[in-house]
Amino acid sequence: MTPPDDVAPRLSAIPIGAGTGHCNNRRYLVTRSLFAAGKSQKLVAQELGGPDYISLNFYALKDGPRLYPCEMPAEKVISFLRGYRPDPKEPT
Repeated sequence: MTPPDDVAPRLSAIPIGAGTGHCNNRRYLVTRSLFAAGKSQKLVAQELGGPDYISLNFYALKDGPRLYPCEMPAEKVISFLRGYRPDPKEPT
């Protein structure tokens, strides 16, 4: 599907690699990966201590971006991207 305009920047705001954050008063372990020189992205989010799961693929194609939720409604992944807030990084 062609995603709403705010999806790509919200996805890009999530750090690459694994991290934690929250959405709708739930905590998640989130992994964001890049492929094909950043033209393909995968995001997987597992609720910590709960059953919720989010999985999506995002492609930056010549004819425009495409969002492919993995066996769940597009509205669920879009809502997650709109509400997710990564935890602040701990000082090293």
